[in-house]
Amino acid sequence: MASLSEWIEGARPRTLPNAVAPVVAGVGAAIALDAFSWWRSALALLVSLSLIVGVNYANDYSDGIRGTDENRVGPLRLVGSRVAAPKAVLAAALIALGLAGVLGLLLVALTGYWWLLAMGGVCILGAWFYTGGKKPYGYYGFGEIAVFVFFGLAGVLGTVYVQAGRISWAALACAVAVGCFSTAVLTANNLRDIPTDVEAGKLTLATRLGDRGTRRLYLVLIAVPYVLALVLAFTGHPFAGLPVLSVALLFQSVNAIRHNATGRDLIPALRDTGLAMLAWAVLAAVGLNL
Repeated sequence: MASLSEWIEGARPRTLPNAVAPVVAGVGAAIALDAFSWWRSALALLVSLSLIVGVNYANDYSDGIRGTDENRVGPLRLVGSRVAAPKAVLAAALIALGLAGVLGLLLVALTGYWWLLAMGGVCILGAWFYTGGKKPYGYYGFGEIAVFVFFGLAGVLGTVYVQAGRISWAALACAVAVGCFSTAVLTANNLRDIPTDVEAGKLTLATRLGDRGTRRLYLVLIAVPYVLALVLAFTGHPFAGLPVLSVALLFQSVNAIRHNATGRDLIPALRDTGLAMLAWAVLAAVGLNL
């Protein structure tokens, strides 16, 4: 029986910035459109948090029963380390994903944007089939695309739309930026796991690109948000360049990636990339409204 602390660790709290950052950036873009609603923002945040906890438990369950997590480096895997029964982890995943669905339905019902139900349904299915089902798309190199879409485009633009009923070019720039950061977090994670994923037959984008190509991809992904911040600053939002300050949080991460760090030495890169993403989102939200 897993302890409470092990369940919390199994939920992978270091990934929570991936859920919070899109909503923060979306709120900033909504305020810039004079359309902020605290309760819609709160519901959007709860949906995002429930979704990421659900996908983390679902990945733990699916990878665990396949044996993919037998020799994994990194945060505790509940099933792979045998501290929790697979059925218990599956139940936790379904509860979290179900909560995301219920909260999303409530948000749609209160706002009247019923077409968003389709987007919510796709997000929940994407969370499960990332590593679940007979042919999980995460095992075929499509995980990065899904993260970019769900925790970038859908997360930011959905937050803006439920408040403003429309989106803006600034919102789209924020969505692409946060999506790139989220994808960079996954890229660093999969870079670390290349040896074990190859052994387990898990064909992530990192295993396809190889070590060197994956490191280059990470560097490109973290550069895009800063280019977009500067573009916003020179196209009508003079303080939108504030997110550039968050680059200071990436020095250690970039150093690890550029100097061929492997295994546990890459774990801080995941943490720092997530923190930089959250800082970028906060600074962007402030900068769009100064």
